[in-house]
Amino acid sequence: MSVTVRVPAKVNVQLAVGGARPDGYHDLANVFLAVGLYDEITVTPSDRLRVTCSGPDAAQVPLDRTNLAARAALTLAGRRGLDAAVHLHIAKDIPVAGGMAGGSADGAGALVACDTLWGTRASREELLDICAELGSDVPFSLVGGAALGTGRGERLEPLEVGGTFHWVFAMAGRGLSTPAVFREFDRLGEGVPIPGPVASQDVLDALSKGDAPALAAAVSNDLQPAALSLYPELADALAAGRSAGALAALVSGSGPTTAFLAPDAAGAARIAGSLAESGTCRSARVAASPAPGATVL
Repeated sequence: MSVTVRVPAKVNVQLAVGGARPDGYHDLANVFLAVGLYDEITVTPSDRLRVTCSGPDAAQVPLDRTNLAARAALTLAGRRGLDAAVHLHIAKDIPVAGGMAGGSADGAGALVACDTLWGTRASREELLDICAELGSDVPFSLVGGAALGTGRGERLEPLEVGGTFHWVFAMAGRGLSTPAVFREFDRLGEGVPIPGPVASQDVLDALSKGDAPALAAAVSNDLQPAALSLYPELADALAAGRSAGALAALVSGSGPTTAFLAPDAAGAARIAGSLAESGTCRSARVAASPAPGATVL
């Protein structure tokens, strides 16, 4: 018997970041939107905990117990007094170290898959509690759709989305470490008062109305200057996407994937083609949002 769970990537249409807290984290106002790029996690009984991975950038995925999928299995097993003797296979299609929550998606997917395989019947609240223990973005990977994340991003408020948004994602030539981007954010803001993060009403209104031009005018990412500081070439990809007709161009999360809001599906295809030919990125992918969260196939 095996269980396969499909989990989406995310884009942050707003990422407002407060100053560093005493625990090293930052308070966030993080407007998540799940997009139709997916990893699939298959869990099969085994004689021991084992992780394998296939797909683009699979060689960059850790296959030991630091992998969030492995940590999810170990955490659920520990709470239930079980042996986490499973083979976790990750069929990866979300960029690795790309600011699209690929690792978080794998953690959420493994958690749901193990819960289903073992019949532990964990409540939604317990699953979300485990997700928050695993990482700030993991709860959203579980629920999908659209949500406002506060605290360090783990406290979620579902948001209404009134239509379909079309995106292009340009994959960079190398990854960026999320902790390194936050450290650069702190360095760039040293000595400057940083206000508490607040969700943009313009972003929330545009999502609820399904209004792509209004969303394009309102998107923001406080981590973008830090990502560009560490990876200046990303500015070329952003410029290429704008020139190709994107309504908005921004770094996705902590980067280095760049995200482009398109006017419609045809526009997304044209922007992706232009970006792929521009030499400013490794590849370009189209995806629509919102997308469902972790789903048993």
